[in-house]
Amino acid sequence: MKQQTGGLWEWVVPFSFVVCASWAIWHLPAYILTIAPHENASKLGQVNAIHQTKDVTPNLPGLFGGVADIVDWLAVAMLPVLILIGMRTVKVAQMEFQHWRAIDRIALFFGRVTMMLIISMTLVMLYEVFVRYALEQPTLWANELTLWIGGFVFLLSGFYGMQQRSHIRIFLLYDAVPRWLQKVFDTTWTIIFVLFAVGLVFGSYKQVFITKFYNWEMFGTAFDPPIPATVQPAVLIIICLVALQSVLNLISDWNLEPEVHSVDDIDQEELEAIKRSVGAE
Repeated sequence: MKQQTGGLWEWVVPFSFVVCASWAIWHLPAYILTIAPHENASKLGQVNAIHQTKDVTPNLPGLFGGVADIVDWLAVAMLPVLILIGMRTVKVAQMEFQHWRAIDRIALFFGRVTMMLIISMTLVMLYEVFVRYALEQPTLWANELTLWIGGFVFLLSGFYGMQQRSHIRIFLLYDAVPRWLQKVFDTTWTIIFVLFAVGLVFGSYKQVFITKFYNWEMFGTAFDPPIPATVQPAVLIIICLVALQSVLNLISDWNLEPEVHSVDDIDQEELEAIKRSVGAE
């Protein structure tokens, strides 16, 4: 993987993924009605009513005897294609973790997707500020959309952060013990985290995927986005990815030479910038 970053593909592919994923997520009721419609008439009518209200292309006929139309299926079909292209074209920046493996390309690509989401969230907020204060015509959707995107940013950042080993770690005891005991520490916390992920999924998947997702629970505002129906399932899915990445990290780092941390590791330029920001000399 080359070190040069900032190429066109690093913008186009993650942005295209965000567009296709956004379309697919917004039209998930169409997939539910097509693949696994409710047997309960009231629930079926509820999900169908939501779909009719939110459908962006209501005049297109459904395919495969269902509700989802050709644009919906194309958006879903493009997702794995864009993931594969993104994994092949992603490049590691100089500041990123360098001891990567091929499987880490997944987390790296979703790190780029997260960057696109942050840009999208910023543009939504800037647009809302402009129309609210310059045109005095505030939107009904900008605040909820920002919350919605921010939830996915938070979750995907955890996946990317795990691959980058950028989570908070306290090295006081870790650096003082031999390498074999460091491996014991690494293995122990990885097992604990995996058990946590398994327990979280096992304890809440019914409520999340049946009550929230399958019934397509909305946010209850004027814009009424499906934040509960999408973010809560994403929590379980991404926590599984983070747990898997922790296992991959353990395997990848097993034979690496131990790092020694000291006060000299502190970025002095960053420290001076922090001092200036708080008015310290």
